[in-house]
Amino acid sequence: MPEFIPMSYQLAWPFAIAIAWVAGEFGYRLTGLPRISIYGLVGFLFGNLLAGVLPQSEADTFMLLANIAFGLMLFEMGYRINLHWLRANPWIGVMGVVEAVATFVVVYFVAQWFGMAPLAALLLGSLAMSTSPAGILRVLNEERSSGQVSERILHLSALNCVLAVFTFKVIVGIGVFQTSGSLLDAVWSSLVVLAVSAGLGALVGVSVPGLLRRLGNLSRDATLAFAIAVILLVAVTHAFKFSPVLATLTFGLVARHRRVTLNQTQRNFGVMGDLLSVVLFFFVAATLEWRQVVGGMTLGLVLLVARFAAKMIGVAVFARVSGVSWRKGLLTGLALAPLSVFVILMLEQTRRAGVNLVDSLMPLAAMALLLEVIGPIITQRALIWAQETPETPDKPNTIKE
Repeated sequence: MPEFIPMSYQLAWPFAIAIAWVAGEFGYRLTGLPRISIYGLVGFLFGNLLAGVLPQSEADTFMLLANIAFGLMLFEMGYRINLHWLRANPWIGVMGVVEAVATFVVVYFVAQWFGMAPLAALLLGSLAMSTSPAGILRVLNEERSSGQVSERILHLSALNCVLAVFTFKVIVGIGVFQTSGSLLDAVWSSLVVLAVSAGLGALVGVSVPGLLRRLGNLSRDATLAFAIAVILLVAVTHAFKFSPVLATLTFGLVARHRRVTLNQTQRNFGVMGDLLSVVLFFFVAATLEWRQVVGGMTLGLVLLVARFAAKMIGVAVFARVSGVSWRKGLLTGLALAPLSVFVILMLEQTRRAGVNLVDSLMPLAAMALLLEVIGPIITQRALIWAQETPETPDKPNTIKE
């Protein structure tokens, strides 16, 4: 019997993830809701109602797996970004910057009005700017969606991600300077981390396509090579406390423009990507504590409404000049709902760097939980209303299996 107890703890995480997967499959077939919403709900229940079941000794391992899963999705998102389209239609970039800045300003002032400390309000605003690339990409791939709204949320979420990482790191640097008084520590915590992370991503983005050209047969080897490179890049940036987010996104962007094709049948990186996505969305929700969610729920709901309004208005204002109708502009802003995966991993990376912000940002925990579950559903509904999913009749350019 004593030997059975340690063994049962070792099996807890795998069994929990298996339960999340089964729930996601049945939930998707019975309700049509995105699988990742169900993974998140199961993760939150396990992390709180059955907190003692999941051993913390294995949490670091699953944290690394979650970062690898997120890295694969960020790489794919960066790989699908079309810089030529952004140059041809610069209003997309303007739209992204305006809605992100508007979100930052609105969330900051609402948080200040509720009495939050200035630095905490700035951090909250910077994280609220983001749209989780993982949530967007999984819904797009699961729904096999294509069209103007689909492409815009893909590009806007990538831009949101970069702006949020940059703003967050700069504000963290300011906080480090206020605490330590060391300008060197502040610069290292912000600008150096950003520059090195982007540089590593660009270096790998040039090196891997070059290696593949030397090996030949690019179409067969590209997907596996990119996956291994992402795993290595995430492990290095995770170990040295740089930004896996910025590194993997830059890697995908540079790799695309090195003209190496990612096999279209391997979106999500095939079975490996599907498996790691279960780990990612389950683990992220399991890290949210019920106490933090309840403590920040009131302000979290207010900030959630403010974030929705800022993004929808910021996108809709530029809808006509960027080439779509007001309706599709509003649906694009609505589809930028997912938030939680990006935010929780950013906070966890900051905690590993010695700055614990979770308790001072409890409203963010409430926002993260709500958008972990309902964010992908809202994105799914927006794509359906925009008539960009295969199930929608009379939809042009539908992706068929």
